[in-house]
Amino acid sequence: MNNQFSSRLIKASKATSARVMEITTPHGILTTPTFMPVGTRAFVNHMTPDDLIHAGSQIILGGNTYHMLLNPGMDVIKASGGMHRLMAWNKPMLTDSGGFQVFSLSKNSKICRIDSEGAHFKHPINGKVIHLTPKSSIETQKIIGADIIMAFDECTPEQGGREAALPAMERTHRWLLESKETYLASPYSAYGYKQALFGIVQGGSFQDLREQSARFIVDADLEGIAIGGEVIGFNMQKTGEVIDWVRPLLPANKVRYTMGVGLNPQDLIDVVKKGIDLFDCVAPTRNARHGGLYHGKISKTADWITFLSEEQNGRLFIGKAIYAKDDRPILEGCLCYTCLHFSRAYLRFLFKQGSSLYSQLACIHNIFIMQTVCEQLRALILAERTEE
Repeated sequence: MNNQFSSRLIKASKATSARVMEITTPHGILTTPTFMPVGTRAFVNHMTPDDLIHAGSQIILGGNTYHMLLNPGMDVIKASGGMHRLMAWNKPMLTDSGGFQVFSLSKNSKICRIDSEGAHFKHPINGKVIHLTPKSSIETQKIIGADIIMAFDECTPEQGGREAALPAMERTHRWLLESKETYLASPYSAYGYKQALFGIVQGGSFQDLREQSARFIVDADLEGIAIGGEVIGFNMQKTGEVIDWVRPLLPANKVRYTMGVGLNPQDLIDVVKKGIDLFDCVAPTRNARHGGLYHGKISKTADWITFLSEEQNGRLFIGKAIYAKDDRPILEGCLCYTCLHFSRAYLRFLFKQGSSLYSQLACIHNIFIMQTVCEQLRALILAERTEE
């Protein structure tokens, strides 16, 4: 076993800012760009590890720090030997710091309060007060045991303007230094595996704050750089602008991660073109469970690719009556397990029945499509002619 973390640039596009990187972790090697399915509560909804692997997943976001503190708790995770063993996932894993959940909870001051030290919230079941600070977040992520862990941050809200963005960024920077200090005391998980710490660029929708934050994160000299905030992934036009603002400041040899990007296959195509390596989103499995199945094909443009679809938002809604007797797969030519074995008619029947089998088959398809897009992006970048 290679108990190290490293990343190297394999190929940079001449036509765009896209690139392919190889990331080595104690739990295996992955090649970017790649999508991370999200297992917020220590499982990816309706998918087994085998399903994820056969769908092309190289890495997952496994176990959110906030949710893992609540349930099953660190004692259970540690007794299991860490999240990898608990989930039976033997490939690379990233976990987050809990910052986004703190942001969501803090909208109700009775549930969560943020101050200069961190966040203070009540356990929703037993009422116990839990303090999530930069130190406790890192210590928790050491017990979770993910290969990539995140510095504790405050997700920047879009409401509140500069008056909200500036203090959130300043707290994120201060908490980054505290996170790094705790991490460097022992840059290994509770099980002896080397972990990589990523910092998070905040600053909302303000170019000067984003640039200031990017410089701060780069100066911290961590293994990777994430771009966070409520706007990232939610507003794709603004997401692209933010990436363009900070990309000139980012070192080529560090991994770049946009947090929460992946509502649609086209979103992956757009951020990869701008130089992003990793991305995660709950939307593919959530869309699948609610009947939205990705439907489209990759089409080449002058210098890039696009996800072409005749369906609204690139998703076929399986609940429509027109599919009741439709013997075709979700997507002609798709090689996922679902499309190779089941018809739209059967999937609609399962969906109308509220069957858990529907959810599993639908999630398999949507994750497969996301990973297929990433595979084609990697192939496109690697196949580009290198100028002599």
